[in-house]
Amino acid sequence: MTINDLDLNLEKIDRKSPDFDIITSVLEMRRNASELLEQHRYMDALERIVAAMRELREFSDFENTEFRALLIALLFDLAEVHYELKDYRQSEKEIDVIFRVLETLVKEDPDRFGHYHVLAMELSTRILRSRKKAMEMLVKQQLNTGMLYEKVNSGVAAATDKLVDSLRNEAQLLASAGDYKAAMKFYAEAIKLSKKRAGKVNRKEIKMTVEMAEIMMRVKSMRPRARRLLNAVLPHAISLELIEMEEDILALIEMIDNEVENEPRWKMFMHRLTDTARRRFSRHKEAPAESAGEKADLEAEANAAEEEEKLHAEGSPASEG
Repeated sequence: MTINDLDLNLEKIDRKSPDFDIITSVLEMRRNASELLEQHRYMDALERIVAAMRELREFSDFENTEFRALLIALLFDLAEVHYELKDYRQSEKEIDVIFRVLETLVKEDPDRFGHYHVLAMELSTRILRSRKKAMEMLVKQQLNTGMLYEKVNSGVAAATDKLVDSLRNEAQLLASAGDYKAAMKFYAEAIKLSKKRAGKVNRKEIKMTVEMAEIMMRVKSMRPRARRLLNAVLPHAISLELIEMEEDILALIEMIDNEVENEPRWKMFMHRLTDTARRRFSRHKEAPAESAGEKADLEAEANAAEEEEKLHAEGSPASEG
């Protein structure tokens, strides 16, 4: 979903109000994120999208249609970035939230928001296919890793580099499948073997260490360790003049710091969203339902609101809590 896919009606927002400034700022952040995505700078793009979400939570009215439309767009952005990062588990969670927020928007204006539902279905299908493919590849990779271990143990020194690559691929596939702790173990083994083989810290080890820190960030309890790891590897990236990697490391550190600082506010933000959904349901419930079908719709909306609250009790939409 690109910036051009978002159809906002800003005429309904007072241009002199703080809400208009918030929307303008968020749209600019989305444009920046879109440019970074085109450059395949996914971590930088993720940082901009998360910053936009923090900005949007200051909006005064969570029932406002334009607010919810922009929230949907940012959730699409998050799901797309996590898909590109092969974090299919997190991407699936964001798609789940998209469907729940879209439910009321599509009922209000199917012509305007109906195609968002199609986009969500398409992305959901892509994620499921990619996750299935990752699981199939994982089985093959595990067999390959086992054979390479046998060669290394037999004294074939040249097999070590291939074993490091195999362990790294297996770690990435495990992370795609949502098994983060197992993925970190494989990364740790790959880094250890690579250092032993090279005798010094090189670009490959720095890259694998950054990838490992990204996996750690998806587990709430591991974020402090991820920050320490990034701080330790940053001087090596600077000394080797790996500018793009240095920028990725700094972006990750900033994301961890902001997440810790803003976590209680994230929970309040998501609580206010679900509370708004409940109030909308209560108002509808006070008016007598005209038919059995209308009553069923109201019950479905209430169930969706409860499920959404359980989902967001884990933490921010940008990370696994």
